[in-house]
Amino acid sequence: MTEDKKVQLPMGIKEILDLLPHRYPFIMLDRVLEFEHDKTITGLKNVSMGEPFFQGHFPGEPVMPGVLILEGMAQAGAVLAYLSTEDIAGKLVYFAGMDKVRFRKVVRPGDQLIYKVEMVRRKSKLIKVQCKAYVDDILVTEAEQLATFS
Repeated sequence: MTEDKKVQLPMGIKEILDLLPHRYPFIMLDRVLEFEHDKTITGLKNVSMGEPFFQGHFPGEPVMPGVLILEGMAQAGAVLAYLSTEDIAGKLVYFAGMDKVRFRKVVRPGDQLIYKVEMVRRKSKLIKVQCKAYVDDILVTEAEQLATFS
């Protein structure tokens, strides 16, 4: 997508599903709130008690698995890449690595996760992003993620 093309915001789940191959129960991004071409994206995930992972993580004390927060940030990063980079249209974006992962607070049913993802670097088929997830403006998770596409 070229920089002069406009992205209609907020972007809902239908538009997200048009970009990402993920489907329920593994889609961890409900809406895109903000987007700046080749720079940043802000996404949202409503965390519901109906999520299947809460059945076993943990009974009587439901906590969203940290790895799924990382996945949600990665999905937001993939949308950033798809909207910013023409040469990956129709290709899958894969994790290539993660660094500086920190889980600062637990996420529970009823929370609303806000993902903020910033493009750090793009070189050939590698994309590096800085990701942060917030609940009520409190940082809950952060990571540097590296992705590739094929």
